[in-house]
Amino acid sequence: MSNMTRKIMVVEDDQPILDLMDMLIRKLNYEPILIANGLEALELVKLEPPALILLDIMMSPINGWEFLEKLRGELHMWELPVILFTAAPSIDEKMEHLKDPHLGILVKPVSVAQLKTAIERYLA
Repeated sequence: MSNMTRKIMVVEDDQPILDLMDMLIRKLNYEPILIANGLEALELVKLEPPALILLDIMMSPINGWEFLEKLRGELHMWELPVILFTAAPSIDEKMEHLKDPHLGILVKPVSVAQLKTAIERYLA
């Protein structure tokens, strides 16, 4: 696997969670790209698409759903795997509605094992 495919972007506005994900992703031998702002993340994705995006839902200035809409709609990045990262387990209904085969979900708090399983589902 080339270096490019080892990059995982984490879009999360909570710094302690960013720090934790940085550590966990490195432990799994991937290279984390940490971004606290969804708009900045979209700009970076255009320039350097990662292998996978871990995306928080509750953040500003744009939330995870808006980020996903722009990623899929405006940037036409349909194949780029995105794992939604949320404390709200009630989003299954919305996920079902989207019917996106490249979209997964992790409910916080996330263990290393859960993260590894989720990442490997898309990058193995």
